[in-house]
Amino acid sequence: MLALQWPGHGNAIRLHFRCVNDDTPCGEVAVSVSPSLRLILGDQLGFDLSSLRDADPDRDLILMCELRAEAQYVRHHKKKLVLVLSAMRHFAKALQARSFRVRYRRLDEADNSGSFTTEIEKVLQQSGCRRCILTEPGEYRLRQQFEHWQTEHPEYTLEMREDDRFLCSHADFQRWAKGRKQLRMEYFYREMRRRYGILLEEDQPLGGKWNLDHDNRQPLPADRQPPAPTRFTPDAITRDVMTLVEQHFDDHFGVLENFDLAVTAEQAQQVLDDFVEQRLPLFGDYQDAMRQGDPWLYHSHLSFYINLGLLDPRAAIEAAEQALYRGLAPLNAVEGFIRQILGWREYVRGLYWLKMPEYRSRNFLHATRPLPRFYWDADTPMNCLHQCVEDTRQHAYAHHIQRLMVLGNFALLAGLNPDEVNEWYLLVYADAYEWVELPNVHGMVLFADGGVLASKPYAAGGAYINRMSDYCRQCHYNVKQKHGDRACPFNYLYWDFLQRNAAQLRRNPRLGLAYRNLERMSDTQRQQIEESARIFLEQLD
Repeated sequence: MLALQWPGHGNAIRLHFRCVNDDTPCGEVAVSVSPSLRLILGDQLGFDLSSLRDADPDRDLILMCELRAEAQYVRHHKKKLVLVLSAMRHFAKALQARSFRVRYRRLDEADNSGSFTTEIEKVLQQSGCRRCILTEPGEYRLRQQFEHWQTEHPEYTLEMREDDRFLCSHADFQRWAKGRKQLRMEYFYREMRRRYGILLEEDQPLGGKWNLDHDNRQPLPADRQPPAPTRFTPDAITRDVMTLVEQHFDDHFGVLENFDLAVTAEQAQQVLDDFVEQRLPLFGDYQDAMRQGDPWLYHSHLSFYINLGLLDPRAAIEAAEQALYRGLAPLNAVEGFIRQILGWREYVRGLYWLKMPEYRSRNFLHATRPLPRFYWDADTPMNCLHQCVEDTRQHAYAHHIQRLMVLGNFALLAGLNPDEVNEWYLLVYADAYEWVELPNVHGMVLFADGGVLASKPYAAGGAYINRMSDYCRQCHYNVKQKHGDRACPFNYLYWDFLQRNAAQLRRNPRLGLAYRNLERMSDTQRQQIEESARIFLEQLD
């Protein structure tokens, strides 16, 4: 006989049997199906989530939790808390509009335990569900938490599904990395381009080059005014969340005034549409530029929403590629934007899961200096640092060059403790989650992993910042001066960094020229550099 199955209602389905020979009905049977609990985490706010793919609104129950522990495991920027909590509440409402039953645990409910596993256990007991389905968390600590709970509670089934919103699975990244001496993003990116057929012409890169980063380093002309970012007026849900954050997390970093970020998938799509139309055409040229008082420039501001789950990375890639083919944006802009998503984003996520948990404990340069106070209050005469910290405090955002070549460059040159620097980056930015923050900061910014991610430390003196910004014009220090009281600290800290870390870095082939230049200096010059750095760092401490 041939058995055909139709979805049923409630906790049962009916199996209808028909004869193979003449297709006449020959029986049916009701089969009990246990309902499942579906847990959705705060950065998994999309209907294409693997844990929702086979969910039955008539049978299954969805659990979403606002937890104090998640808000405070690092003291997240106030605007990040509002973004995540408001987006969660909007998504819960959208699920209910699709007839899903949602058990939503608000942070200020009296009986909120503050723990994912405790909340899961309570709902399983109350609902009669025996199975909890979730999409794999993005952070290692949470995956450990769920795995430990499953070990302690074998009476329940915890089904953790792959997060296939990413374009490269853990297994695929492991296959790519196996046997390679160096895990360089550039070669991973080329493979991803080929796998998905992005910007290709007969399996070769459109335009003849895989990477057009060399064309994307222009300083921003003083008379060019970028369009304003897409902004949204907070609705009643967001205003309630803002009140909640002010009441419970008033001592957290950052300001809450003028919150205007997208909190729904529809709003995130509008941000993408506006970026493609208004800023993508010049994004490539000016993606490394910095300007005082203007943190947004021609950047997309989409990482908030892609990392939260409100926007599919494939949609962003496709929109940029279509802009190229329609003649709306040049190749250098489109390739640079796609490289950030298809290349860099996927690469750091793959590296994170490949190397954790040992990765976070590395400290290749033995850096131990505490994080200076100005990372919190922006009170420093170094104008570039003041501007970038203040942008971060105001917006929970700074673009990648501010993060890497100003804030990160200083942390590297001054030898700041990697644990403190990593916590700061995870805490202050609204798009930061450990899977993306840790490799970027630990590897790219601090070179604490010893070269697993980057082929050399991204160290630079003041000349780079002066070339790519207008910060130096209003600075207390003189960017042209190499040492002394009024010299730009980046200038002598750069050479002092090379001297201090010569044992670890001298053999790096990409630093050969820098070390040859250092060796050409006279003993007096090197002593002046060392003395200027010593005085500055003592005052910093």
